[in-house]
Amino acid sequence: MRLRSVEQIISRLVAFVFAMATIAVSCQPKLGETQIASPDTAPNQMLEEMSAIQSRNSLRQMRIEAPLMEIYSQDPDDMYELFPNGFLVYGYNEEGLLETEIVAKRARHRTVKTQETWEAFGDVVVRNFVEGTRIDTDTLYWDQEKEMIYTPKQCYVRLQSPDGAMQGFGLESDEMARNAYLLHPFDSFAYVGRDSTEAKYVDSVNFIGPHYKSYR
Repeated sequence: MRLRSVEQIISRLVAFVFAMATIAVSCQPKLGETQIASPDTAPNQMLEEMSAIQSRNSLRQMRIEAPLMEIYSQDPDDMYELFPNGFLVYGYNEEGLLETEIVAKRARHRTVKTQETWEAFGDVVVRNFVEGTRIDTDTLYWDQEKEMIYTPKQCYVRLQSPDGAMQGFGLESDEMARNAYLLHPFDSFAYVGRDSTEAKYVDSVNFIGPHYKSYR
């Protein structure tokens, strides 16, 4: 009887752990980036320690860094690059100053004809250094044509700013993360006792001069 009881307890624990693991990854798409390439498909090219800069009118717009990039271009109408070991994206504002940073454990850049999309997976963090905001989520999409970033509607998101923090499911924002909002917020809190004459936030990334206290 004791042996059966132990076996039943173990079976229930295994079932519980499996159920929790299923919930934890539920906001990721069913077809993950590791499933995109079949076992018979190999990348056309692999780049290690890659770094790329996109600029306009001699001003930097974006910089991408990744330890590994795999390029798949078998179909000219559907090409993509995978970043299996993560990537780091820096976004620069109209004045050429660093404003936004996106980091993730895995990512994919896909080009279908002329439309480009970016997908980031696993511990995705988006920071806007000018606004002092931070977004934490598990899956993030970036549509360059619409100039917006967003998550699946069922994906958990935590949004922090110098004024407080919010959490919920689903997020939409402009691509620089200046005006992010939650689709289904369920909890939030605000920092109180702030002096109206106090500087809310100092951009410590681009700021040159004496160091002031920042609120991040």
